[in-house]
Amino acid sequence: MDGILVIDKPQGPTSHDVVAIVRRQFSKQRIGHTGTLDPLATGVLPLACGQATRLVQFLINQEKEYEAIIRFGLETDTYDVTGREVSTSPLIPSRKKIFEAFRHFQGSYLQTPPPVSAKKIAGRPSYSLVRSGKNVTLAATNVTVQNLDLSVIDDTRVKLRLTCSAGFYVRSLAHDVGRQVGSGACLESLRRIRSGQFNLSGALTLEELFQDPEAACQQLIPLQYLLPNIPEAMVNPEGQRRVSHGQEIGPAHMTSDYPNNASWVRLLSQNGSLLALAKPGQTPGFLHPSVVLM
Repeated sequence: MDGILVIDKPQGPTSHDVVAIVRRQFSKQRIGHTGTLDPLATGVLPLACGQATRLVQFLINQEKEYEAIIRFGLETDTYDVTGREVSTSPLIPSRKKIFEAFRHFQGSYLQTPPPVSAKKIAGRPSYSLVRSGKNVTLAATNVTVQNLDLSVIDDTRVKLRLTCSAGFYVRSLAHDVGRQVGSGACLESLRRIRSGQFNLSGALTLEELFQDPEAACQQLIPLQYLLPNIPEAMVNPEGQRRVSHGQEIGPAHMTSDYPNNASWVRLLSQNGSLLALAKPGQTPGFLHPSVVLM
């Protein structure tokens, strides 16, 4: 069972809860998620199974796409509606002011993560420090919003769809926009509709997983279909042998070309199986298999 299983996460459980459920269902320990979703959030949660767990470092950094509803007039300590109320405001920001505020948060900028988050400080998750009574301020990180479509639902809520970089917090966006318009705001709902190459098409609900585990396994995305944005090179039998031992391979071991400036290359067998991810080797024109999947 090597590949990616895409789960349509329901509201309520954490990403770790979903991982634990799937581990029990398939009696497999080598399963992990490729990017946390808060308990409030629903949608695309890709789970790496078996050898795919070795590719999480690549999968976790891919862009995400969300649908969200933001509520104005309420601030909470978690920056979403599940948190403790911090302040309320009767102020109703105008549509013009709302649209102008969101323009400040497009493109690349520094974003401060919510104090109640999985970000770690000295090895401890930030949320655990907050719950123990400590005041936490996390360092701002560079994030990017590539696309943001906005529509007003009513006087206190807006709906948005955005594409953003990994590490972006929609909760922080809600909080920051609320401060910008002067009324305060928090996240009311969040649905992830895409994570990298994975979307809701073919995603399994937990109910479907329990009803027919065998059919669920058929939805597993094999290793060779992962990371399509990384260039590939096919190796011959001698190259495959060398890859299995972690040895560098050169032009004599490959049956296809790859871009010379590639920082990573997927190495495929003659039948298309993903053998490894390789970096440029010490010898020009050679590749070193850094993540071997055989």
